[in-house]
Amino acid sequence: MPETINYPIPNLPVSNRPKLVILGGGFAGLKLARKMVNSEYQVILLDKNNYHQFQPLFYQVATAALEPSAISFPLRKIFHHTPNITFRMAEALEVDQDNKRLFTNVGYIDFDYLVLAMGADTNYFGMKNIMEHSTPMKTVSEALYIRNRIISNYERAINVADVEKRKSMMNVVIVGGGPTGVELAGAIAELRNNVFPKDYPELNFQNMRVVLAEAGPKLLAGMSSEASDKAVVYLDKLGVEIMVNAVVEDYDGLTIKIKDHESLETRTLLWAAGVKPNHIKGLREDQMIPNGRLKVNEYNALVDADGVYVIGDLCIQTDEEYPRGHPQVAQVAIQQADNLANNLKAMADNRPLKKFKYKDLGSMATVGRSLAVVDLPFMKFQGFFAWITWLFVHLMAIVGVKNRIFIFLDWAWNYLSFDPSLRLLIRPRYVKPKEKEELVEDKHEEYDSK
Repeated sequence: MPETINYPIPNLPVSNRPKLVILGGGFAGLKLARKMVNSEYQVILLDKNNYHQFQPLFYQVATAALEPSAISFPLRKIFHHTPNITFRMAEALEVDQDNKRLFTNVGYIDFDYLVLAMGADTNYFGMKNIMEHSTPMKTVSEALYIRNRIISNYERAINVADVEKRKSMMNVVIVGGGPTGVELAGAIAELRNNVFPKDYPELNFQNMRVVLAEAGPKLLAGMSSEASDKAVVYLDKLGVEIMVNAVVEDYDGLTIKIKDHESLETRTLLWAAGVKPNHIKGLREDQMIPNGRLKVNEYNALVDADGVYVIGDLCIQTDEEYPRGHPQVAQVAIQQADNLANNLKAMADNRPLKKFKYKDLGSMATVGRSLAVVDLPFMKFQGFFAWITWLFVHLMAIVGVKNRIFIFLDWAWNYLSFDPSLRLLIRPRYVKPKEKEELVEDKHEEYDSK
Protein backbone atom coordinates (compact mmCIF):
# COMPACT_ATOMS: atom_id res chain seq x y z
CA MET A 1 0.00 0.00 0.00
CA PRO A 2 1.14 3.64 -0.37
CA GLU A 3 3.25 4.42 2.72
CA THR A 4 1.48 7.70 3.52
CA ILE A 5 -2.07 6.31 3.21
CA ASN A 6 -2.66 4.45 6.46
CA TYR A 7 -6.02 5.95 7.36
CA PRO A 8 -9.55 5.31 6.04
CA ILE A 9 -11.54 7.96 4.19
CA PRO A 10 -13.18 9.88 7.05
CA ASN A 11 -16.88 10.60 7.58
CA LEU A 12 -18.22 7.84 5.36
CA PRO A 13 -21.62 6.52 6.46
CA VAL A 14 -21.69 3.21 8.32
CA SER A 15 -23.94 0.60 6.76
CA ASN A 16 -24.55 -3.15 6.83
CA ARG A 17 -25.28 -3.14 3.12
CA PRO A 18 -22.73 -4.54 0.62
CA LYS A 19 -20.33 -1.71 -0.24
CA LEU A 20 -20.14 -0.83 -3.92
CA VAL A 21 -17.33 1.59 -4.81
CA ILE A 22 -17.53 3.27 -8.24
CA LEU A 23 -14.35 4.93 -9.45
CA GLY A 24 -15.14 7.63 -12.02
CA GLY A 25 -18.08 9.99 -12.55
CA GLY A 26 -18.13 9.97 -16.35
CA PHE A 27 -20.84 8.49 -18.57
CA ALA A 28 -20.35 4.95 -17.25
CA GLY A 29 -19.83 5.70 -13.56
CA LEU A 30 -22.65 8.22 -13.34
CA LYS A 31 -25.11 5.95 -15.16
CA LEU A 32 -24.27 3.07 -12.81
CA ALA A 33 -24.59 5.18 -9.67
CA ARG A 34 -27.96 6.61 -10.75
CA LYS A 35 -29.26 3.11 -11.50
CA MET A 36 -28.23 1.99 -7.99
CA VAL A 37 -30.30 4.62 -6.16
CA ASN A 38 -32.51 2.94 -3.52
CA SER A 39 -30.84 -0.41 -4.19
CA GLU A 40 -29.59 -2.94 -1.62
CA TYR A 41 -26.07 -1.50 -1.84
CA GLN A 42 -24.19 1.27 -0.08
CA VAL A 43 -22.69 3.12 -3.05
CA ILE A 44 -19.56 5.26 -2.80
CA LEU A 45 -18.86 7.29 -5.95
CA LEU A 46 -15.30 8.64 -6.27
CA ASP A 47 -14.01 11.14 -8.83
CA LYS A 48 -11.07 13.55 -8.93
CA ASN A 49 -13.53 16.31 -9.91
CA ASN A 50 -16.77 17.15 -8.11
CA TYR A 51 -18.68 17.48 -11.37
CA HIS A 52 -19.72 15.41 -14.37
CA GLN A 53 -18.36 16.59 -17.73
CA PHE A 54 -20.27 16.22 -21.00
CA GLN A 55 -17.36 15.44 -23.32
CA PRO A 56 -19.13 15.65 -26.72
CA LEU A 57 -19.50 19.42 -26.28
CA PHE A 58 -15.96 20.24 -25.13
CA TYR A 59 -15.23 21.65 -28.56
CA GLN A 60 -18.01 24.24 -28.10
CA VAL A 61 -16.38 25.47 -24.90
CA ALA A 62 -13.06 25.61 -26.74
CA THR A 63 -14.60 27.75 -29.50
CA ALA A 64 -16.50 30.11 -27.16
CA ALA A 65 -19.97 28.82 -28.10
CA LEU A 66 -20.80 27.54 -24.60
CA GLU A 67 -19.67 28.38 -21.10
CA PRO A 68 -17.95 25.59 -19.10
CA SER A 69 -20.71 25.44 -16.48
CA ALA A 70 -23.29 24.62 -19.18
CA ILE A 71 -21.73 21.21 -19.86
CA SER A 72 -20.71 20.44 -16.28
CA PHE A 73 -23.01 19.32 -13.49
CA PRO A 74 -22.21 18.97 -9.75
CA LEU A 75 -22.17 15.31 -8.78
CA ARG A 76 -23.37 16.06 -5.27
CA LYS A 77 -26.46 17.81 -6.62
CA ILE A 78 -27.40 14.74 -8.66
CA PHE A 79 -27.55 12.63 -5.50
CA HIS A 80 -29.57 14.90 -3.22
CA HIS A 81 -32.08 12.85 -1.20
CA THR A 82 -30.40 9.53 -2.09
CA PRO A 83 -29.30 8.13 1.30
CA ASN A 84 -27.53 5.07 -0.11
CA ILE A 85 -25.30 7.11 -2.47
CA THR A 86 -22.25 8.99 -1.16
CA PHE A 87 -19.85 11.08 -3.21
CA ARG A 88 -16.23 11.86 -2.36
CA MET A 89 -13.81 13.90 -4.43
CA ALA A 90 -10.69 11.77 -4.45
CA GLU A 91 -7.95 10.54 -6.76
CA ALA A 92 -7.36 6.79 -6.82
CA LEU A 93 -3.78 5.67 -6.23
CA GLU A 94 -3.77 1.88 -5.91
CA VAL A 95 -6.08 -1.10 -5.58
CA ASP A 96 -5.30 -4.10 -3.38
CA GLN A 97 -7.24 -6.84 -5.14
CA ASP A 98 -6.50 -9.53 -2.56
CA ASN A 99 -7.70 -7.51 0.45
CA LYS A 100 -10.40 -5.60 -1.46
CA ARG A 101 -9.06 -2.19 -0.49
CA LEU A 102 -8.78 0.94 -2.65
CA PHE A 103 -6.21 3.60 -1.74
CA THR A 104 -6.89 7.24 -2.62
CA ASN A 105 -5.22 10.55 -1.85
CA VAL A 106 -7.74 11.17 0.96
CA GLY A 107 -7.53 7.72 2.56
CA TYR A 108 -8.40 4.12 1.82
CA ILE A 109 -11.77 2.42 1.49
CA ASP A 110 -12.64 -1.26 1.76
CA PHE A 111 -15.14 -2.63 -0.72
CA ASP A 112 -17.26 -5.65 -1.49
CA TYR A 113 -17.51 -4.66 -5.14
CA LEU A 114 -15.33 -2.21 -7.06
CA VAL A 115 -16.23 -0.78 -10.46
CA LEU A 116 -13.44 0.85 -12.45
CA ALA A 117 -14.92 3.50 -14.76
CA MET A 118 -12.01 5.96 -15.05
CA GLY A 119 -12.28 6.28 -18.82
CA ALA A 120 -9.39 7.24 -21.07
CA ASP A 121 -6.93 10.09 -21.49
CA THR A 122 -5.03 11.61 -24.41
CA ASN A 123 -2.63 9.27 -26.22
CA TYR A 124 0.54 10.92 -27.52
CA PHE A 125 1.97 7.61 -28.79
CA GLY A 126 5.23 8.17 -26.91
CA MET A 127 6.08 11.50 -28.59
CA LYS A 128 7.40 13.70 -25.78
CA ASN A 129 7.61 16.91 -27.80
CA ILE A 130 3.99 16.53 -28.89
CA MET A 131 2.94 15.97 -25.28
CA GLU A 132 4.88 19.04 -24.15
CA HIS A 133 3.87 21.52 -26.84
CA SER A 134 0.42 20.44 -28.12
CA THR A 135 -2.92 20.97 -26.42
CA PRO A 136 -5.34 18.08 -25.76
CA MET A 137 -9.10 18.33 -25.15
CA LYS A 138 -10.18 15.65 -22.69
CA THR A 139 -11.46 17.88 -19.86
CA VAL A 140 -13.40 21.11 -19.43
CA SER A 141 -10.20 22.73 -18.16
CA GLU A 142 -8.34 21.78 -21.33
CA ALA A 143 -11.20 23.06 -23.50
CA LEU A 144 -11.12 26.37 -21.63
CA TYR A 145 -7.35 26.49 -22.06
CA ILE A 146 -7.77 26.09 -25.83
CA ARG A 147 -10.21 29.00 -25.88
CA ASN A 148 -7.75 31.14 -23.92
CA ARG A 149 -4.85 30.04 -26.11
CA ILE A 150 -6.56 30.94 -29.39
CA ILE A 151 -7.83 34.31 -28.16
CA SER A 152 -4.49 35.12 -26.54
CA ASN A 153 -2.69 34.40 -29.82
CA TYR A 154 -4.86 36.91 -31.68
CA GLU A 155 -4.43 39.54 -28.99
CA ARG A 156 -0.69 39.09 -29.38
CA ALA A 157 -0.77 38.92 -33.17
CA ILE A 158 -2.48 42.28 -33.47
CA ASN A 159 0.59 43.84 -31.84
CA VAL A 160 3.11 42.11 -34.13
CA ALA A 161 4.23 44.02 -37.20
CA ASP A 162 5.85 41.10 -39.07
CA VAL A 163 3.22 39.39 -41.26
CA GLU A 164 5.03 36.01 -41.26
CA LYS A 165 5.23 35.94 -37.48
CA ARG A 166 1.55 36.76 -37.29
CA LYS A 167 0.66 33.81 -39.51
CA SER A 168 2.09 31.25 -37.06
CA MET A 169 0.04 32.84 -34.26
CA MET A 170 -3.13 32.79 -36.31
CA ASN A 171 -2.84 29.29 -37.85
CA VAL A 172 -4.60 26.41 -36.08
CA VAL A 173 -3.74 22.77 -36.76
CA ILE A 174 -5.93 19.94 -35.47
CA VAL A 175 -4.51 16.40 -35.45
CA GLY A 176 -7.06 13.59 -35.54
CA GLY A 177 -9.86 13.11 -38.04
CA GLY A 178 -12.43 11.54 -35.73
CA PRO A 179 -15.63 13.30 -34.60
CA THR A 180 -13.75 15.52 -32.14
CA GLY A 181 -11.24 16.71 -34.74
CA VAL A 182 -13.88 17.25 -37.42
CA GLU A 183 -16.20 19.19 -35.11
CA LEU A 184 -13.35 21.30 -33.74
CA ALA A 185 -12.02 22.11 -37.22
CA GLY A 186 -15.46 23.15 -38.47
CA ALA A 187 -16.14 25.36 -35.43
CA ILE A 188 -12.77 27.13 -35.65
CA ALA A 189 -13.21 27.67 -39.40
CA GLU A 190 -16.59 29.30 -38.76
CA LEU A 191 -15.01 31.61 -36.19
CA ARG A 192 -12.31 32.47 -38.73
CA ASN A 193 -14.88 33.14 -41.46
CA ASN A 194 -17.54 35.06 -39.55
CA VAL A 195 -16.48 36.21 -36.09
CA PHE A 196 -12.77 36.98 -35.75
CA PRO A 197 -12.71 39.50 -38.65
CA LYS A 198 -15.18 41.62 -36.65
CA ASP A 199 -13.13 41.33 -33.46
CA TYR A 200 -9.77 41.96 -35.12
CA PRO A 201 -10.37 44.07 -38.26
CA GLU A 202 -6.66 44.94 -38.34
CA LEU A 203 -5.74 41.30 -39.07
CA ASN A 204 -6.05 39.65 -42.47
CA PHE A 205 -7.78 36.34 -41.81
CA GLN A 206 -7.08 35.14 -45.32
CA ASN A 207 -3.64 34.44 -43.85
CA MET A 208 -5.12 32.14 -41.20
CA ARG A 209 -5.01 28.46 -42.03
CA VAL A 210 -7.21 25.86 -40.34
CA VAL A 211 -5.65 22.46 -41.04
CA LEU A 212 -7.05 19.04 -40.11
CA ALA A 213 -4.48 16.25 -40.26
CA GLU A 214 -5.49 12.58 -40.11
CA ALA A 215 -3.01 9.70 -40.02
CA GLY A 216 -5.43 7.31 -41.75
CA PRO A 217 -6.81 7.35 -45.28
CA LYS A 218 -10.12 9.08 -44.46
CA LEU A 219 -11.96 11.22 -41.93
CA LEU A 220 -14.52 9.74 -39.52
CA ALA A 221 -13.09 6.26 -39.91
CA GLY A 222 -15.71 4.78 -37.58
CA MET A 223 -18.61 6.03 -39.69
CA SER A 224 -19.90 5.21 -43.17
CA SER A 225 -18.15 6.26 -46.37
CA GLU A 226 -21.13 8.55 -47.12
CA ALA A 227 -20.62 10.38 -43.84
CA SER A 228 -16.86 10.61 -44.37
CA ASP A 229 -17.20 11.94 -47.92
CA LYS A 230 -19.85 14.47 -46.94
CA ALA A 231 -17.74 15.70 -44.00
CA VAL A 232 -14.92 16.41 -46.46
CA VAL A 233 -17.32 18.40 -48.67
CA TYR A 234 -18.59 20.42 -45.70
CA LEU A 235 -15.11 21.13 -44.32
CA ASP A 236 -13.86 22.14 -47.75
CA LYS A 237 -16.81 24.53 -48.03
CA LEU A 238 -15.74 26.12 -44.74
CA GLY A 239 -12.16 26.48 -45.94
CA VAL A 240 -10.55 23.76 -43.82
CA GLU A 241 -7.41 22.23 -45.33
CA ILE A 242 -7.63 18.44 -45.01
CA MET A 243 -4.56 16.22 -44.94
CA VAL A 244 -5.04 12.43 -44.91
CA ASN A 245 -2.31 9.80 -44.51
CA ALA A 246 -0.58 12.58 -42.57
CA VAL A 247 1.42 11.11 -39.69
CA VAL A 248 2.72 13.81 -37.37
CA GLU A 249 6.32 13.06 -36.41
CA ASP A 250 7.39 16.03 -34.29
CA TYR A 251 6.45 19.49 -33.04
CA ASP A 252 8.72 21.99 -31.31
CA GLY A 253 6.11 24.58 -30.43
CA LEU A 254 6.30 26.27 -33.82
CA THR A 255 6.96 23.79 -36.65
CA ILE A 256 5.01 20.58 -37.18
CA LYS A 257 6.81 17.83 -39.08
CA ILE A 258 4.46 15.54 -41.00
CA LYS A 259 5.62 12.42 -42.83
CA ASP A 260 5.41 12.81 -46.64
CA HIS A 261 3.76 16.25 -46.29
CA GLU A 262 4.87 19.85 -46.00
CA SER A 263 5.85 21.17 -42.58
CA LEU A 264 3.39 23.58 -40.95
CA GLU A 265 4.05 26.53 -38.68
CA THR A 266 1.61 27.24 -35.86
CA ARG A 267 1.57 28.24 -32.22
CA THR A 268 -1.63 26.23 -31.76
CA LEU A 269 -1.54 22.46 -32.26
CA LEU A 270 -4.70 20.78 -30.97
CA TRP A 271 -4.25 17.04 -30.38
CA ALA A 272 -7.30 14.81 -30.89
CA ALA A 273 -5.52 11.80 -32.35
CA GLY A 274 -6.19 9.01 -29.90
CA VAL A 275 -6.89 7.88 -26.35
CA LYS A 276 -5.30 5.55 -23.83
CA PRO A 277 -6.87 4.01 -20.71
CA ASN A 278 -6.41 5.67 -17.34
CA HIS A 279 -4.73 3.40 -14.82
CA ILE A 280 -4.00 2.93 -11.15
CA LYS A 281 -1.46 0.67 -9.46
CA GLY A 282 -2.40 -2.82 -8.38
CA LEU A 283 -3.58 -4.13 -11.75
CA ARG A 284 -1.57 -7.04 -13.14
CA GLU A 285 -0.16 -7.31 -16.65
CA ASP A 286 -2.07 -10.55 -17.29
CA GLN A 287 -5.30 -8.60 -16.71
CA MET A 288 -4.69 -6.20 -19.59
CA ILE A 289 -3.81 -6.17 -23.27
CA PRO A 290 -0.72 -4.34 -24.63
CA ASN A 291 -2.54 -1.02 -25.13
CA GLY A 292 -3.61 -1.00 -21.47
CA ARG A 293 -7.30 -1.87 -21.73
CA LEU A 294 -8.44 -4.32 -19.04
CA LYS A 295 -9.80 -7.74 -19.92
CA VAL A 296 -13.35 -8.45 -18.77
CA ASN A 297 -15.77 -11.31 -19.31
CA GLU A 298 -19.29 -11.05 -20.72
CA TYR A 299 -20.51 -9.64 -17.37
CA ASN A 300 -17.81 -6.94 -17.27
CA ALA A 301 -15.99 -8.69 -14.43
CA LEU A 302 -12.21 -8.21 -14.47
CA VAL A 303 -10.46 -11.50 -15.29
CA ASP A 304 -8.88 -13.32 -12.35
CA ALA A 305 -10.29 -10.86 -9.83
CA ASP A 306 -12.91 -11.13 -7.11
CA GLY A 307 -15.55 -8.42 -6.98
CA VAL A 308 -13.83 -6.07 -9.44
CA TYR A 309 -15.68 -4.87 -12.56
CA VAL A 310 -14.60 -2.60 -15.42
CA ILE A 311 -16.88 -0.59 -17.73
CA GLY A 312 -16.45 2.03 -20.44
CA ASP A 313 -13.30 2.96 -22.36
CA LEU A 314 -11.08 1.22 -19.82
CA CYS A 315 -12.25 -2.32 -20.58
CA ILE A 316 -12.04 -4.65 -23.56
CA GLN A 317 -14.71 -7.28 -24.06
CA THR A 318 -14.62 -9.45 -27.16
CA ASP A 319 -17.28 -11.51 -28.91
CA GLU A 320 -18.02 -12.78 -32.42
CA GLU A 321 -19.38 -9.42 -33.56
CA TYR A 322 -16.58 -7.40 -31.93
CA PRO A 323 -13.47 -9.60 -31.97
CA ARG A 324 -11.24 -6.58 -31.25
CA GLY A 325 -13.48 -5.14 -28.56
CA HIS A 326 -16.23 -2.56 -28.60
CA PRO A 327 -15.64 1.00 -29.83
CA GLN A 328 -14.58 3.47 -27.14
CA VAL A 329 -17.71 5.62 -27.33
CA ALA A 330 -20.23 6.87 -24.79
CA GLN A 331 -23.03 4.50 -25.82
CA VAL A 332 -20.93 1.43 -25.01
CA ALA A 333 -20.09 2.82 -21.58
CA ILE A 334 -23.71 3.71 -20.81
CA GLN A 335 -25.05 0.34 -21.92
CA GLN A 336 -22.39 -1.55 -19.97
CA ALA A 337 -23.24 0.46 -16.86
CA ASP A 338 -26.94 -0.24 -17.32
CA ASN A 339 -26.36 -3.99 -17.70
CA LEU A 340 -23.98 -4.13 -14.73
CA ALA A 341 -26.48 -2.30 -12.52
CA ASN A 342 -29.15 -4.84 -13.41
CA ASN A 343 -26.72 -7.69 -12.69
CA LEU A 344 -25.70 -6.25 -9.31
CA LYS A 345 -29.35 -6.03 -8.34
CA ALA A 346 -29.86 -9.58 -9.60
CA MET A 347 -26.97 -10.79 -7.44
CA ALA A 348 -28.59 -9.23 -4.37
CA ASP A 349 -31.84 -11.06 -5.19
CA ASN A 350 -30.17 -14.34 -6.21
CA ARG A 351 -31.45 -14.01 -9.76
CA PRO A 352 -29.52 -15.09 -12.89
CA LEU A 353 -27.17 -12.60 -14.51
CA LYS A 354 -27.46 -11.24 -18.04
CA LYS A 355 -24.56 -11.14 -20.47
CA PHE A 356 -23.71 -7.79 -21.99
CA LYS A 357 -24.77 -7.30 -25.61
CA TYR A 358 -24.00 -4.00 -27.28
CA LYS A 359 -26.75 -2.42 -29.36
CA ASP A 360 -25.33 0.05 -31.85
CA LEU A 361 -27.63 3.09 -31.84
CA GLY A 362 -25.64 4.88 -34.52
CA SER A 363 -23.13 7.71 -34.61
CA MET A 364 -23.10 11.35 -35.66
CA ALA A 365 -20.90 14.40 -36.01
CA THR A 366 -21.59 18.06 -36.66
CA VAL A 367 -19.31 19.92 -39.04
CA GLY A 368 -20.69 23.44 -38.73
CA ARG A 369 -23.78 25.60 -38.77
CA SER A 370 -26.64 23.53 -40.27
CA LEU A 371 -24.12 20.85 -41.35
CA ALA A 372 -23.91 17.39 -39.82
CA VAL A 373 -23.67 13.71 -40.70
CA VAL A 374 -25.72 10.96 -39.04
CA ASP A 375 -25.39 7.17 -39.33
CA LEU A 376 -28.29 5.24 -37.82
CA PRO A 377 -28.71 1.45 -38.02
CA PHE A 378 -31.66 1.85 -40.39
CA MET A 379 -30.68 4.96 -42.37
CA LYS A 380 -27.96 7.51 -43.12
CA PHE A 381 -28.48 11.20 -43.80
CA GLN A 382 -26.59 14.47 -43.86
CA GLY A 383 -27.20 18.21 -43.94
CA PHE A 384 -29.68 20.40 -42.05
CA PHE A 385 -31.97 17.59 -40.80
CA ALA A 386 -28.89 15.70 -39.56
CA TRP A 387 -27.80 18.85 -37.73
CA ILE A 388 -31.22 19.19 -36.04
CA THR A 389 -31.01 15.52 -35.04
CA TRP A 390 -27.53 16.07 -33.60
CA LEU A 391 -28.75 19.09 -31.60
CA PHE A 392 -31.75 17.21 -30.17
CA VAL A 393 -29.80 14.08 -29.19
CA HIS A 394 -27.05 16.04 -27.45
CA LEU A 395 -29.45 18.41 -25.73
CA MET A 396 -31.45 15.51 -24.26
CA ALA A 397 -28.25 13.81 -23.06
CA ILE A 398 -27.18 16.81 -20.98
CA VAL A 399 -27.57 16.37 -17.21
CA GLY A 400 -29.88 18.94 -15.61
CA VAL A 401 -32.89 20.87 -16.91
CA LYS A 402 -31.20 24.22 -16.22
CA ASN A 403 -28.18 23.24 -18.31
CA ARG A 404 -30.44 22.16 -21.18
CA ILE A 405 -32.24 25.50 -21.14
CA PHE A 406 -29.01 27.49 -21.07
CA ILE A 407 -27.50 25.46 -23.90
CA PHE A 408 -30.66 25.76 -26.00
CA LEU A 409 -30.69 29.55 -25.51
CA ASP A 410 -26.97 29.80 -26.35
CA TRP A 411 -27.45 27.71 -29.49
CA ALA A 412 -30.47 29.77 -30.55
CA TRP A 413 -28.60 33.05 -30.03
CA ASN A 414 -25.51 31.82 -31.85
CA TYR A 415 -27.63 30.58 -34.76
CA LEU A 416 -29.55 33.85 -35.13
CA SER A 417 -26.67 36.25 -34.50
CA PHE A 418 -23.67 34.18 -35.62
CA ASP A 419 -21.72 36.00 -32.89
CA PRO A 420 -20.97 33.93 -29.74
CA SER A 421 -20.42 36.23 -26.77
CA LEU A 422 -18.04 34.15 -24.65
CA ARG A 423 -14.76 35.25 -26.20
CA LEU A 424 -13.32 36.19 -22.81
CA LEU A 425 -9.66 35.71 -21.95
CA ILE A 426 -9.97 34.49 -18.35
CA ARG A 427 -6.93 32.82 -16.83
CA PRO A 428 -7.18 30.88 -13.55
CA ARG A 429 -5.13 32.15 -10.63
CA TYR A 430 -1.69 30.61 -10.50
CA VAL A 431 -0.92 28.59 -7.36
CA LYS A 432 2.69 29.09 -6.38
CA PRO A 433 4.80 25.95 -5.72
CA LYS A 434 5.27 27.12 -2.12
CA GLU A 435 1.50 27.26 -1.63
CA LYS A 436 1.15 23.76 -3.10
CA GLU A 437 3.70 22.43 -0.58
CA GLU A 438 1.82 24.12 2.28
CA LEU A 439 -1.47 22.56 1.14
CA VAL A 440 0.10 19.08 1.13
CA GLU A 441 1.72 19.62 4.54
CA ASP A 442 -1.57 20.83 6.03
CA LYS A 443 -3.32 17.67 4.74
CA HIS A 444 -0.74 15.33 6.29
CA GLU A 445 -0.76 17.24 9.62
CA GLU A 446 -4.55 16.96 9.74
CA TYR A 447 -4.47 13.18 9.45
CA ASP A 448 -1.41 12.73 11.66
CA SER A 449 -3.26 14.55 14.44
CA LYS A 450 -6.04 11.97 14.14
